[in-house]
Amino acid sequence: MSSSDEMTFFEHLEDLRPHLMRGAGALFIIAIVAFIFKGFIIDTLLFAPSTPEFVTNRWLCEMGYRLNDFVGWLGGLFGAEWSTDPTVLCLNQNSVTIVNNKLVGQFNLHIKVAMATGLAMGIPYFLWEIWQFVRPALTSDERKGTRLFVLWVSLCFFVGALFGYFVITPLSLHFFLNYSASSSITNLIDIQSYFSQVIGIPLGTGLIFQLPLLVYFLTRIGIVSPAFLRKYRRHAVVLLACLAAIITPPDIFSMILVMLPLYGLYELSIFLSARTYSKYSTDK
Repeated sequence: MSSSDEMTFFEHLEDLRPHLMRGAGALFIIAIVAFIFKGFIIDTLLFAPSTPEFVTNRWLCEMGYRLNDFVGWLGGLFGAEWSTDPTVLCLNQNSVTIVNNKLVGQFNLHIKVAMATGLAMGIPYFLWEIWQFVRPALTSDERKGTRLFVLWVSLCFFVGALFGYFVITPLSLHFFLNYSASSSITNLIDIQSYFSQVIGIPLGTGLIFQLPLLVYFLTRIGIVSPAFLRKYRRHAVVLLACLAAIITPPDIFSMILVMLPLYGLYELSIFLSARTYSKYSTDK
């Protein structure tokens, strides 16, 4: 291609503009729909993890009772009466008082929830528009290698968000809602504080679950290798344990629940890196 055929920076921006507008328009439309269906999103989805009827809370509570039955049965084999507290795994059994102390607090919350929903649900289409802009500049091999880019990024994000919503969120709420520094203090949870936690955790875990894809692309461009990842596996385990301890309540059960999927992501990253590195070396 001659220099006269090359597009200038501003011409590239002009080509990018309609893609960005369509992507932003999709996010805006989804946000409007979310704004209309506030009852389902706020009352049904966002308040659910703090209730005993939430699927995770109910499942863990049932597991606590079954664990107690198993311990009792095991003790019977040895002629002893063993038992555990059957309610030890029953999370978020108490009602939560959520308060608003600002005149425009509930309206602002409504707007933020709608925007967060539009962002989360509109990511696949927005990424597809970006890929449509980049695709003409790619070679045929590059197009073939990235044709599922939007699918995998979206899939990893939604799996991570669901993990954060169903696992980390109820554990975190149970710890912080029941934590007491003094019996003289009554918890009246502000709506902004509550929803920042409930919305922020799934979005954060959605980003964390992009680790395998990040490693894949870093391997493709030669920055990371499977040997490097295996060499620093122990260091990664320590870092993942610290991360699990930060984003969960400080108890070993919650930490293990989060640590295992994170470690699984690291091992998956090594596997993807090894396959990518081998294929890239063969192509070379």
